[in-house]
Amino acid sequence: MNAYIQPNLVTAALLTIDTQNDFSLPGAPAEIPGTSEVLPVMGRLLEQCRAHGIPVIHVIRIYERDGSNADLCRKAMIEAGAAIAAPGTWGADLADAIKPPHAEELRFEALLGGEIQAIGEREWVVYKSRWGAFYNTQLEDFLKERGIDTLIFTGCNFPNCPRTSMYEASERDFKAIMVEDAISGVYEKGKEEIRNIGISIYDSASLIRDLNQAFAQSQDLPARR
Repeated sequence: MNAYIQPNLVTAALLTIDTQNDFSLPGAPAEIPGTSEVLPVMGRLLEQCRAHGIPVIHVIRIYERDGSNADLCRKAMIEAGAAIAAPGTWGADLADAIKPPHAEELRFEALLGGEIQAIGEREWVVYKSRWGAFYNTQLEDFLKERGIDTLIFTGCNFPNCPRTSMYEASERDFKAIMVEDAISGVYEKGKEEIRNIGISIYDSASLIRDLNQAFAQSQDLPARR
């Protein structure tokens, strides 16, 4: 691995993608198979990141009940009355397994308006209206203002939103890590393709080990805000 794509773990942020009740929990209206199984892994990784002061950004979907902000492939379903990740609902909230202690309640109207909401210590929520976390959001500027150059990806349904977000991160010259056992829907061909664009693939145990080593060895951490 060359220096251009080598992750910098002490200047990283962790992203969770679409890990909301309606997508994550068994029997939920838009359950993504395998997501409930990765929640405990995500929880352990988040604990380690919080302990090291690594920023965490939860990227979520919110669908207006009239379907006005829905993707074309879901617009008819939402217009017909499917209430999925609707503003103000339990289904649109983050799964409990990934919430920080004493998390602030989500302010859905502010999120829909583009606000990046703080919900805990060095922990925020961003609304995205399409597959990618960077599409029509302020995420890129938010990260660069804080000196973050490496992104750790976890969350719901690799083929769609996590994968798109990783490509968008690569386009913006962020170094990136995919945590394969902390993302639902992972498949081998997709992993090969992700490696081919310079994204590192870790399992959670290996990443936690390397995080602990990196922070133990670092004497002068960059300022974190």
